[in-house]
Amino acid sequence: MNEQDIIRRWPGKSAPYSGGISHPAVYHMLDVAAVAELLIGPQELEPRLRDAMILLVGLHDLGKIGAPFRDMLERGQPQSAGTHWEVTEAYLHLFDHHILGPRLGGRDTRRKALYAAVAGHHGRPPYKDFDAFDRMTSQATPQGCEDAKAIVRAFLDIWDRASIASITTMPEAQCLSWRLAGLTTAADWIASNVAWFPPTAPGPSIDQHLAGARERAVRAITEAGLDTPAIRPEPLFDFALRPMQAACAGIRLPDGPALAILEDETGSGKTEAGLILAHRLLAAGKGRGLYIALPTMATADSMFARVAQILRKLYQGAPSLALAHGRAAHSELFRDLKDAHAHNPDEPGPREWLSDHRRRALLADVGVGTVDQALLAVVKARHAPLRQFGLSSKILIVDEVHELGDPYMGELMQMLLKVHASLGGSAILLSATIPLDLRARLIAAFDKGAGRSSIAGRDPAYPALTMNSAQSPRIAPRQSVRGPVAVHRADTPEAVIEYLAQAASEGAACVWVRNAVDEAIAATETLRARGVTTDLLHARFALCDRKTHEAHVLCQFGKARIDRPGRVLVATQVVENSLDLDFDVMASDLAPMAALIQRAGRLWRHMDQRPVATRPVPLPVLHVLSPSPDDVISDRWLEATLGRGAFVYPQPLQWRTARTLFKTGAIDAPQGLRALIEAAHGETLDLPEALQTAGLTHDAKTGAARAHARHNLIDWDKGYREGASGAPDAEYPTRLGEPARALVLARRDGGRLVPWSGGAWSVETCQLSEVQASASRLHGLLPDQNAPEIDAIRAGLPDWLRTSRTIIPVDHKGRGTDGLWYHANNGLQFTTEST
Repeated sequence: MNEQDIIRRWPGKSAPYSGGISHPAVYHMLDVAAVAELLIGPQELEPRLRDAMILLVGLHDLGKIGAPFRDMLERGQPQSAGTHWEVTEAYLHLFDHHILGPRLGGRDTRRKALYAAVAGHHGRPPYKDFDAFDRMTSQATPQGCEDAKAIVRAFLDIWDRASIASITTMPEAQCLSWRLAGLTTAADWIASNVAWFPPTAPGPSIDQHLAGARERAVRAITEAGLDTPAIRPEPLFDFALRPMQAACAGIRLPDGPALAILEDETGSGKTEAGLILAHRLLAAGKGRGLYIALPTMATADSMFARVAQILRKLYQGAPSLALAHGRAAHSELFRDLKDAHAHNPDEPGPREWLSDHRRRALLADVGVGTVDQALLAVVKARHAPLRQFGLSSKILIVDEVHELGDPYMGELMQMLLKVHASLGGSAILLSATIPLDLRARLIAAFDKGAGRSSIAGRDPAYPALTMNSAQSPRIAPRQSVRGPVAVHRADTPEAVIEYLAQAASEGAACVWVRNAVDEAIAATETLRARGVTTDLLHARFALCDRKTHEAHVLCQFGKARIDRPGRVLVATQVVENSLDLDFDVMASDLAPMAALIQRAGRLWRHMDQRPVATRPVPLPVLHVLSPSPDDVISDRWLEATLGRGAFVYPQPLQWRTARTLFKTGAIDAPQGLRALIEAAHGETLDLPEALQTAGLTHDAKTGAARAHARHNLIDWDKGYREGASGAPDAEYPTRLGEPARALVLARRDGGRLVPWSGGAWSVETCQLSEVQASASRLHGLLPDQNAPEIDAIRAGLPDWLRTSRTIIPVDHKGRGTDGLWYHANNGLQFTTEST
C-alpha cells in the first residue's frame, strides 16, 4: 500500500473557508478513533472488545473512499448509488468474509449488526437493502475499493487485539449496536470541530497523524467538558439528616445497575435524599455524572439553581453543567454560570460546545432538564443512540415521577428504564404520590433491562425507599408540625370568592388553583372587581411576562414573604411543582388526588418561618371546588361548577378522588397518603351508573395511548439497524395531548413591528415573545402570515422558526385579531373585547 497516495486521493472534509485545505478522509477517521479511545475509556469492557469498538468507530467514514464522495465534495455531483455512510456499511460487508471476519471473530450476523451501528452515525440507521451493496461498491471504482481495503488492514494493524469473540449472543450484539452508534456520533461530532482538529495537508503517515490526533483529542475532550473530575468522598450536606436522607446514606447498594424509588411527602427533603444516594452511587463507580429530569421547564430551571450550588461538594474539580430544554438560553443563572466559566475555567459551568445544542447537553457531566430530553432517547427520533450514550454514564434522577403516570408517558418511561439498565446505568425516582401499580411496572422494566427477575414493588409502606436487590428499610414518618390538612368542599365559585376575599382582608396569603386558564382569568377579574389585591399566573403568558410574574409571585408568596400580605394568587397547575411557595389559605378546583396532594404541599409549607401562632387562620384547610360525588346524574357532572376545568382530567379519576377525599375529610401526610393515592388511582371504587360510559371511554383511550406509545418506541431488541429511525423529534412526541400552536407576539414601536419583549428580531426575542395555545381554539383567528409586514419579519428568521411559529401583531389596546387579545397582566385571552 502506498499510504501517501491513499491519503492524498480521498478528501474527507471540505476546506472550512475559501482557499483553505481539505482534510483527508483517513486523517478524519483517525481523529474520530482517537476521540473514541477517550470516550470509551471509562466504560467497563473486555479489552479486546474495547479495541474492536474503537476500530469500527474509526472505520465509520470508510464510504468516503471512492469517486462518488470525492465528486460530491469537489464538484457538487450527487451520490446517486448511496450516501457515504451507506457505502460504509456496504464496504464493511464486502470485506467481512476475508478480512474483518477472521480478525474480529464471532458470528457474521453479530459483526454486521455493529457495522450498521457505525455506518449510521448521522442520526439514523442505514436503510439500503443488502442487494444494493454491490452497486454502491462498484460505483466507488476499483481504485476506491482497493484503497478502502488497505485502510481496513492498516487499522486492524493499529488495533490488533480487536475481537468481538466475547459477544456470545445476538441480543448482546444488538444491545452493543445501540451503544456503538451513540459512541460513534459523539466521537464524530467532537472530531469534526476544526478548532480542535484543523485540516491537515497530506504528509504525515497514518501512525504519525494518529499520534497527533491522540494529543488533540485530550484537549478536545477537556474543552468540550467531557473529562469528568473525580468524586469527592466527603458528605454532601452538613445538616442533621431527616429520616429519608439517613436511609439513603445507609442503605446497602446492590451489585450492577441500581434502581431506587424514594417516596415521601412534599417538603420532606427528597431532593437532598436523592442527591445523597446519587453521590454514593457515583463513588461506587455506578456512573460518572448526573442527569436530573423534571416534568416542566420551570421545574428544571428551579432545580438547576439548586444543583449548581452543590457541584463543588460533589466533584474534586470543575464539572461541566448543562440545562437541557428548549428555553435554556433564557435562564439567567445558566447565562451567568456560562459567563463565569468563560472567565474562570476552574468554576463549574456550561461549556460552549455542550450548550450549543440540546442533544449535546446530555453528554455534560451534570445535566438538569426536562424529562422529555431523556425520553427522546427511546422514541424513533433522530440521534436516539446519542442520547442513550450520554445518559448511560449518568445516574438518572427523575423527579415528580408520578407525572409520568399517564398511559403514553408511562410506556416511554418504562422503556427508558429498560434501556438505561441494559447500558449499565443506574436510576433514582422521586415522588410523593406514585401509585403502587406504576411503581411495580417501573421496577419490572428496569430489572428486565438489567437481566434479572423483578422482586420488589408492592410493599405499601410509606414513606418508602425501594431499591432493587436490597431490603427496603423501614422509614419512620416525620412528625408533621403542620398537622393534617382538613378538606372542605365548596359548592360554587362564588363561595370560594367570598372565602378568599374575607381571608385576604384578614392578612392571609391565599391561593386558588384552577384547572383551566380561562377560569383563572375570570376568577382574577372577579376578585379584583371586589377590591382584592390579586395576582395571576398561568401558562398563557409570553415568556418574558411569565418570568416577570413568577419573580413577583415568589416575592409575594415565597419562603421569604411577609407574614400577612393580604392578597390572593389565582394560578393554574404551574404552582404545583415549580415554585417554592407558602400559603395560609388554599382553594383548588377538583383535580386528581396526586395533584391535590401536591397543591396542598404549598399550604403552611414553611412552618419554621411562620409557625402556627403567626398564621392569620387557626388550621390548614384545603377548600375543594366540586359538586357532590353522591349526586352524579350525567357524565358532565363537573361542567356547571368548573367550566372548562371540568374536562382537563379523566372523569373516572375525578370522581374517585372526590369520593375518597370528601369521605376521608383530610390529607394526613405522610402516613395517610398511600391510602388516598391507592383509593383514587386504583379501581376499587365502582363508578356510578352515570359515569359507566365515561369509564369505558377512558379505558379505550388508555389502551389507544399505550398502543401509540409502543408504535413510537424504538425496538430495542432488534438492534440499531432494524429498531431505530431517523425522523425529526416532532414526529415522535414525548407527550400526547391537544395540539398546541406557538405564537410570537409583536407590538408597534415607532410605526414598525417589534417583538413583544422588545429589541431586534432574533431567535432569542422570538422565544421571549412566545406564547402557546390550543390549535383548535386558534382556528380561524390567526392573521395572514403572508401579509407584507409579517412576511418581511419571517424572511429574516431561521427556517425552523419560520415554519413552526405564527406572528401575531398586538395593538396598543391588546387586540391581536377579532376574538384574540393579549395583555401583560392577564395573558392571552379568547374574547371579543378587551378586559
